[in-house]
Amino acid sequence: MESSKSLENKLLSRIYGRGRGWVFSKKDFATLGEGGSIDRALSRMAKKGAIRRIMRGLYDYPAYSALLKKSLSPDTDQVAQALARKFGWQIQVSGNAALNIMGLSAQVPTQYLYLSDGPSKTYTVGGITLAFKKTRFTQLGLKYKPNEILVQAIQALGDRPIRDDEKNKIIQYLTNTSGIKEVADSGRLSALLVNRILKDTQYVTSWVVSHIRQILL
Repeated sequence: MESSKSLENKLLSRIYGRGRGWVFSKKDFATLGEGGSIDRALSRMAKKGAIRRIMRGLYDYPAYSALLKKSLSPDTDQVAQALARKFGWQIQVSGNAALNIMGLSAQVPTQYLYLSDGPSKTYTVGGITLAFKKTRFTQLGLKYKPNEILVQAIQALGDRPIRDDEKNKIIQYLTNTSGIKEVADSGRLSALLVNRILKDTQYVTSWVVSHIRQILL
């Protein structure tokens, strides 16, 4: 029988491999052991301070600000994705939430709305309301989640020229979420990431593709 210490080490290895800011539940470690054992191990790790408990059954490896010298609040989109994985929901970020995630909205967000094929649910995370609305929707069918958020944000902005400040924020978001270590020139995305985004979004609405090309090229 596997020792609790051995299981904790395996969990930590996977958590640290995903990096700071990742939000997860026991569902994300189903291949490592029995659900009850994983649940208890995560609870012990949270008590030790290795991870942080966000809500019942949900944890994160908190992002840390060297400037503020403290852990940051959980990433709302990461929480939404973790809940979707935990309960087996298909979700899609709303346009306004996509604008907030990418830093394109001047309004201080108080609610993030996601469309879902699961039940309508509301959670509170760090003072922000995370709402899931049960509805029938068409999945964008994109392979990479940041690209889905990009498409939803552009649709929310509308068919108009993208301002330079908006372009810079979009590029920063795509860089931070790409997982690609290839370095590009300042203010530009790497060729590898550009090609990945263009390929993934080639079949979305034509005017959205046009704006994506304007941003990337």
